[in-house]
Amino acid sequence: MSSLLTDLINLDVSGCTDKIIAEYVWIGGFGMDLRSKARTLPGPVSDPSKLPKWNYDGSSTNQAPGDNSEVILYPQAIYKDPFRRGNNILVMCDAYTPQGDPLPTNKRHNAAKVFSHSDVVAEEPWFGIEQEYTLLQKDVNWPLGWPVGGFPAPQGPYYCGTGADKAFGRDIVDAHYKACLYAGINISGTNGEVMPGQWEFQVGPSVGISAGDQVWMARYILERITEMAGVIVSFDPKPVPGDWNGAGAHTNYSTKSMRNEGGYEVIKKAIEKLGKRHLEHIAAYGEGNERRLTGKHETADIKNFKWGVANRGASIRVGRETEREKKGYFEDRRPSSNMDPYVVTSMIAETTLLWKP
Repeated sequence: MSSLLTDLINLDVSGCTDKIIAEYVWIGGFGMDLRSKARTLPGPVSDPSKLPKWNYDGSSTNQAPGDNSEVILYPQAIYKDPFRRGNNILVMCDAYTPQGDPLPTNKRHNAAKVFSHSDVVAEEPWFGIEQEYTLLQKDVNWPLGWPVGGFPAPQGPYYCGTGADKAFGRDIVDAHYKACLYAGINISGTNGEVMPGQWEFQVGPSVGISAGDQVWMARYILERITEMAGVIVSFDPKPVPGDWNGAGAHTNYSTKSMRNEGGYEVIKKAIEKLGKRHLEHIAAYGEGNERRLTGKHETADIKNFKWGVANRGASIRVGRETEREKKGYFEDRRPSSNMDPYVVTSMIAETTLLWKP
């Protein structure tokens, strides 16, 4: 890229205008396709309710027919824009018909209802989501660092590994980490995963609906960074068949009652309820998850629900510290890397706090 083009991309316009650029981000009609477009606003905005609604062509995103294609974006959360910087913003939106009804693909709307229920609000549900993903070489759709058409040495040295023969794509990972911190996303860590070319970042603890907003925006930022790097990010739960780990989105969860004295009994009751709705949860926990949840590679078999302390082969894992302190949180290990965080977080809250068996 020429230095002049780079200069223009990085041009700070705040000295010559109060106007800002807002990048509206939404989820398209295929489930994992993040879309975005930009508009100019007269000045800085920090409250999503002060932002204008906007429309787009839903027939081009598999969300509306061509003869009635208008879809309306409702701004829901604002983040600082790590790409344009200054007062420019990224805006997480959800999608509605012109009549104000949520689109069938708008999973945020129902999640917001669950999280605004008084019984849920009173319990302050915290979520920590571990988002795994795989970096792929652009033209061959094969993991980064793998020989084209071949395989690297078996798993073992790659998890949290260092060195040019073990860690592939760290520049992307670190750029993403800092960009999320800049944006105001509560990213809490990152690490190399068991399969080479696979990484993880964690978001949380986040309260209620903000967990879904932050994970989706963190995914968007990752898509933008990999776009610049000429690399593809895959959220497929089992990108390479065979003796290679899959990719999940383990979801850590606690309520105020679980975090307080006597919380361990509350945790056990919540896990019991999750077990009774195992099949409903599995059905909503991501496409292709049956390729990942086999009972091998640190997973529980998709058909069976079991929980345990410090057991990475369980559906639900309770940490040793939670067992010792008799309060804390638990980890739902079932969600796949391509899960919708709005669906998963609200479903866990609904089953454990609102559902009456």
